[in-house]
Formats: sequence, C-alpha cells, structure tokens
Amino acid sequence: MTDDSPRRILARFAPMIYGPTLLFALGEGAVIPLIPIIASRLGADIALAALVASALVVGQLCGNIPAGWAVARFGERLTMGVAGVIALTAVVGLVLAPTLVLFAIAVFVIGLCAAAFGLARHSFMTTRVPLSFRARALSLLGGTFRLGMFVGPFIAAGLLAVFGNEQAAIWFFGVCLVAAVLLVLLGTDPELALTQGAADAAPPAVGEDTGEPVTGAVPTAGQEVRIGVFRTMWRHRNVLARLGLAAASLSALRSARQVVLPLWGVSIGLDAPTIALVVGISGAIDFALFYASGQVMDRFGRLWAALPAMIVMAAGFFALSVTHDTVNPEMWFAMFAAVLGLGNGLSSGILLTLGADVAPPADPAPFLGSWRTLTDAGGALAPLLVSVITAVLSLSVAAGAIGVIGVLGALGFVRWVPRFVPRKR
Repeated sequence: MTDDSPRRILARFAPMIYGPTLLFALGEGAVIPLIPIIASRLGADIALAALVASALVVGQLCGNIPAGWAVARFGERLTMGVAGVIALTAVVGLVLAPTLVLFAIAVFVIGLCAAAFGLARHSFMTTRVPLSFRARALSLLGGTFRLGMFVGPFIAAGLLAVFGNEQAAIWFFGVCLVAAVLLVLLGTDPELALTQGAADAAPPAVGEDTGEPVTGAVPTAGQEVRIGVFRTMWRHRNVLARLGLAAASLSALRSARQVVLPLWGVSIGLDAPTIALVVGISGAIDFALFYASGQVMDRFGRLWAALPAMIVMAAGFFALSVTHDTVNPEMWFAMFAAVLGLGNGLSSGILLTLGADVAPPADPAPFLGSWRTLTDAGGALAPLLVSVITAVLSLSVAAGAIGVIGVLGALGFVRWVPRFVPRKR
C-alpha cells in the first residue's frame, strides 16, 4: 500500500494539482503590487487606486458561483483552460487599457479567472484526496498560493529594474498563463487518474489525536448541482453566520494587506521597485510558515493557528497606522510589512481546512461553495473599506480600522471554533 501513501500520491500528481495554481499565483503575485501604481499613473488618487485594486477580490467573489457551476458541468480541466484564456485576454487589457475604467475592468476579469482556478483545485482536493491527509494537502495548497505571492513580487522588482516599466511584469503574467493553460490541457487529467483515490477516501482509523474531527464523504457533481449554493447557505446559516463571519474577517485582513502595503509605499514616496521588494519580503515570511501552520493545526487544533494569526496581523495594522508621519516611515513600513507576513503565514490553509471540517458529511461540496463565497466577500469588502476610509479620513485611519476587524475576528474564532469544531474526547 506504499503507493497510496500521502507523500507518493501528492508527489505523483503535484504537477497537475499544484502546477497550474502555482503558475497563476506567480503571475498574479508579480502584478498585484503594481496595480495601485499603474492606476495612479492613469489618474487615480490614493483612494481611487485602492478601489481599482479591490476589483481583483471583487472579481473573485463574483466568480465563485459561476465557477462552481462550470466545474460541476464541464469539469475542472476545461474550466481552468477557458479561464486561463480569458485571463490572458485581460492581461492584454492591462497593458493596452487607455483609461482607468478599462484597466479596472481588466483587473476584475482576472479576479473572475482566479476564482475558477481556486475553486477547481479546492473542489478537487476535497473530493479526491483521501481524508486521512486532507488537512495536510489543503495546507500545501495554501502554501502553493503563498509561493506565488512570495516569488512574484521579486520577479516584478527584477523586471522593473531591467526594463524600467510595469509592462514587463504584466507580460510575465501572460507567459505564466500560457504555461498554465498548456499544462492543464496537455497534461494527465487528475480527475481520471485519481478515480480510485476517491473510493479510498474514508475516515481514517482512530490513531493520533489531531485535536479536530475529520468529516465528509466524497460527493458527486450531481449533488452540488441539485442542492445549489443558496439553499445550502440557508440550511447551514448558523455556522456560516458565526464561524463563517470570523473566517471572513481573516480573509479581510489578508486582502487589506495586499492593498494597504503598496498604497502605503506610494503615500510615503517610495518607488515601484522598492515597494515590490518590501512586499516580496513580506511574502517570503508568509510562505516560509505554511508547513508550520499545517503542523500546528494537526497537532494542537485549528484555533492555535487562527488566533495567533489574527492577533499578529491586527497588531501589525495598528502599529503601521501610527508610523506614517514618523522620522523614518520607510523603516517602519518594512518592519510591519514583515509582521503582517508573519501573521498571514501562521494562517496558511486555515480557511480551506475549517471549511472542510464543518462541511456536512453527506454532501460537502455545496457547503464549500457557500463557505468560499462568504470568505471571499470578506476579502472583497476590505479594500472597499480601505478606499472609503482613506477618501474620507486617511490611509492611517484605514489601517487602524482593519486592525479593529482583526480583533473582532479573533474574538469570533475564540467563541465559535470550540463550538463548531470541537476537540476529540
């Protein structure tokens, strides 16, 4: 049975399970720090640049439900292939957009395609990977995103230094998309290759106490279509309205970090390569901790990963909010960007794993669609909140407000994780 060990299965199918996701994240990570900068050059002020940057997460939110339908109807391979082609068209739009409106639309379309990539991989891992190591597999999936967000800004900084303009980083995203589409369409179909793996996806034998229950049976695509996301939201409204909102607050902090850090660099007068470098260092710390996060969740329980992450990120936003007009704002910017990377790294895979933990055993897929919609809503609203508060008050006040959300989210995890994800007796 050694061929069915977690290490062998993940190693055998890593190119198709994680490869396209990594390529997409690499390109996206290279472009994200540059979106507010390009928007400002097209005439946006700080607040409007934040609004344009938020189009990415708004697109992900709007794309979850149609992406779920497409995966159920056509399969993950075709869905990801089409999404990659559409994203490539949007990349061309980023380069050629003559106005801020068209640029924002291109950013929004990339968010839609990112939702298709993310949902297809989450659905595949939940329904095909044996439950005995699902948490580790999902943490590794979170680490794949972090690897892209870590390496991408460094690549952007290098391309900016060599070519002197942001278009080089955008074209790099296009190359990543072409490679991802070719890998998806020409590589081995993991859905067919892991058909037998789904039959083996049974609850593990009682052994090491991980601190959390393992739930869920492998659903079929027909169940997802039959029940639907909205009916599932209503049926499981208690857990979604409680633990789901706490999870959405974590998503809000993650999304706000991606917007606040580039805007902060612009507001204190840093150039684009320096901003990309600082964001890249923050991403490096983030990525370095993804495996530790999975270990903590398995050994001590989900709360021991979620709570420290929320506290550290909230503290980072609070501290950053009072350093804008200090003597050395550049030093504080770099320091607290690292703190935010630390907090985000501690939470790697927690949203994916919590969603799987509380999903109904008989039919988890529709619930996961609801869960992703709610958490993405938190990520979509945070940049909008940053934009509004920055326009009315200041970017410093906006950073402090995100810190408040972090505190409230930490309290929510303390209250609801023990109730909905109880420790084994």
